[in-house]
Amino acid sequence: MTLGCALGALLLFIVLFVEPGGVLDRRRNVPRPTTEEARGNGYHVAFAWLAAAHLRTVSLRDRFDTLLTRGDLASTGNVLVVTLPGTEVYRIAETRPLQRWIRAGNTLLVLAALADAPDWVTVSGGATVGDLRVLSGLDFASADATEPRTLAPATLLPNRPHAYFTGVGRALAASPHPKEQWTARLPYAGFMLSLAHERDTGNAVLWTSLAGDGHIVVCALGSLFTDNALGMADNAQLLANIIGANLAPRGAVVFDDFHQGLRAAYDPQRFYRDPRLYLTGLILLGLWFVWVLGATRLHIPVARGAAPREADLVRANGAFLARVLASDAAARLLFEHLFRRLAQHMPQSVARGGPWAYLHAAAHLSSSDLAQLERWHTRAFAGERVPLVHLYNLLRRIDMQVV
Repeated sequence: MTLGCALGALLLFIVLFVEPGGVLDRRRNVPRPTTEEARGNGYHVAFAWLAAAHLRTVSLRDRFDTLLTRGDLASTGNVLVVTLPGTEVYRIAETRPLQRWIRAGNTLLVLAALADAPDWVTVSGGATVGDLRVLSGLDFASADATEPRTLAPATLLPNRPHAYFTGVGRALAASPHPKEQWTARLPYAGFMLSLAHERDTGNAVLWTSLAGDGHIVVCALGSLFTDNALGMADNAQLLANIIGANLAPRGAVVFDDFHQGLRAAYDPQRFYRDPRLYLTGLILLGLWFVWVLGATRLHIPVARGAAPREADLVRANGAFLARVLASDAAARLLFEHLFRRLAQHMPQSVARGGPWAYLHAAAHLSSSDLAQLERWHTRAFAGERVPLVHLYNLLRRIDMQVV
C-alpha cells in the first residue's frame, strides 16, 4: 500500500508540474517545418538548394514587423515563405507591417496544411484558419466529406496553363488527406484566382491574388515543399517557378522560422537597453535600504577559539624541532643531557673513570641495553641517523635505574 501511494504521488507530480515537452509530451520530438530541421518535415533541403542556385536565402527568426527595418533585405522583390499552423501567435502589431511590406512589392507564399495532414499539424491541434485569414485574407469553412478519406497523399493538379506550372504536371504532398474537409470562401471586397485543385476531391488548393504592388500565394498543402516531398513528382519545379516569377534580382527568399519555434540569438545590448532592467534594480535597491534602515539589527557572531593546552604546545614545538633538527644532532644532545645528570650523582671514587665506567659498574643495568646505548652513541657522533624515539625511551629507562 505504501509503495502504491508513493508511485501515485510521483505520477501526480509529473502530471502537474512537468512542463510541456517533458516525459508526457512528445511534441518536442516531432520535427517542425524550419530551415534547421533535416529530418523530413523541414525546409533544410529547399533552403540549401536555393542557396546552391545562387539565390539569397534568409532564415527569419524575428516577428514580421522587422521586415520593414532590416537593412540586409531589399525593399521590394522578396518572397516570404510561411507555413501554417505555427507554434507562435500572430500579433496584430506584426501582421499590419507585413501587409505594408507585401503591398510595397513583395510576395507572401503561405503553405497551410488544410488539404493534407502532416504529423506536426496533428501535434499542434490541427489547422488554424484564423491565422490564414489574417495573413492572406482568404477564409475557409469546414465542410462535410462526401467520400471517406484515403491514406494516399494529396495530389495537386493545374486548372489551366500558368507561369507557375511551366513543366509541372502534378505535385504531391508528403502526407495523406486530413480527417476534416475545408472549402475556400472569397474574401470580402476582393478576389483570389484559383490556380490548381486536388485530384480526389476537386477542391481548389492553390490561389493567388494581388496586394498593392505585391502578390499573395496560398497553397492548402502544408507539406508540399518540405524535404519529404520536394523530390516527389514536379514539386521542385513548382517551387522554382513560384520563386522565379516573384523574386527580383536583389531580392531574397525568406523562410519564417520564428513562428515555428526558432528565435533569434540572445542580444545582450537589447537586454541592457530594456528599461525594466533598471526599474527592477531600483526596486531591489529600495527594498534593501528599507531592510537595512528599518528595525532589523545585524548581529555579528563572536568567534571563540579554545586556548591551546600544554600538550598541544609541546607537540607543536616537537614537530617544529623534528623538521629542522637532524637526528644525529638531537641524539648527541640527549647523550650530553644524560652525562650531565650522571656527573651530578656519580661518587668521587668513580668520577675519574667517566660516565661509561660508571654505567658498566652499575650491576642493575642490562648488558643488552648498555650495548645498544654504546652503538647509538657511536652512530650519533659519527653523523649517522639514530632512531630518536627508541633512544629517548632507552635513556629514560637507564636514567630511572641509575640516578
